[in-house]
Amino acid sequence: MERIHGTLKASKFAPEDVISNMPNDVVTHILERLPLQDAVRTGILSRNWRFKWTMLSQLIFDDNFFEYLLETEGENNYGSIISSLIPHLKGVITKFVLYIEQRTYRILDDEDINHWILLLSKNGIKDLTFCKENGPRLKLPKHLFSCLELQHLKLVSCCFDPPASFNGFPNLLSLELRSVQFDSGKFGEFFTQCPVLETLNFGFTFPAGNVKQTEISKLANLKILSLLLFSLENTMITSSSSIFELVGSFPKLEELHLDFIKFKFTEGDAEKRFHTTFPCFKTLKLSRIDLCNGIMLSCAFEMIRSFPNLETLEITASYWDDSPTPGNCSLEVDFNTVGLLQLRDVVFTYLKGSENEVFLIKYLLACSPFLKKIVIHPHSCLASDEKLMFAMKLLKLHRASPVAEIDLCWF
Repeated sequence: MERIHGTLKASKFAPEDVISNMPNDVVTHILERLPLQDAVRTGILSRNWRFKWTMLSQLIFDDNFFEYLLETEGENNYGSIISSLIPHLKGVITKFVLYIEQRTYRILDDEDINHWILLLSKNGIKDLTFCKENGPRLKLPKHLFSCLELQHLKLVSCCFDPPASFNGFPNLLSLELRSVQFDSGKFGEFFTQCPVLETLNFGFTFPAGNVKQTEISKLANLKILSLLLFSLENTMITSSSSIFELVGSFPKLEELHLDFIKFKFTEGDAEKRFHTTFPCFKTLKLSRIDLCNGIMLSCAFEMIRSFPNLETLEITASYWDDSPTPGNCSLEVDFNTVGLLQLRDVVFTYLKGSENEVFLIKYLLACSPFLKKIVIHPHSCLASDEKLMFAMKLLKLHRASPVAEIDLCWF
């Protein structure tokens, strides 16, 4: 400001009001990176910002939002606040996330949730998440199946029944289902109605064992696959060869996560390998696998060897087999003859330092010339002398990589 004839006049060199004059797309990007309650409160910044929050295209009702309401509005207003927010938004709502914990579920009306899904189905929703904690599963309405523009769908502790007229989600790219109940039981058929699916993650489903290999193998575009083996058809996976046959159906696969909880092989065949080369495959995760079981150790060993471009390996051990089973994988192996790996990073969790586990680590160290680090989280049940013995065994192992580190995380 400069004084002219006793009055103040704005200088042409005064700084511009950048905040008030931001382009709408920039404002939207800023708002969508804030917690929802903070995005709405930006209306106090200036007169121009009073209704900027109505340009939001994403609504995230998570635990932080619920805690904020507890402190300010009271929990009984949770449903009414969501119902009042949705109609105020000017544009298309592309993403909607609702986390429902026990306290939230008590105060939410099923009719409210049905109404929200109906509004979203008419609004071109592309990314939808419903996660419920504990208690009875959330019953989802038929309106969900009219959201044909969906690209990402995540359901946790929900149940639904696709109508007979449902022909699938033609644009769905990622699907995550955990603790989900299909009232019709046609779980596998639901997958086949998502032709461009790239990411599939499913855990416990009800009824269990309803997914057939002929159904899931049709998803030729899969890049990321996370499977709870227990949820597959009982006769589908009988040996590690069955896993190779299933995974071989996905030539574009980049990441594979297999959960072995409650799962046992009925056959000991581990000789079959992948016929597909998997040029893009980089990450393998094996969860709750019993490496003391020789058949499962053989399976892990053959899978690692079968992915020539594997860079990241994560294994979480489990110990539920009271009678160790011999496998086809001899602990006396000439590592010079089994080929080199491309591994960079390896993480083990809940190891006890068994002979089988040390053998697998020995193999990885000896055949991974580009390895950077192996991180090991030992099992909490190990006594001090057992931890020391385990560490001494690891220190004696040969390392093909000159920079490879072994990081033992005791806590």
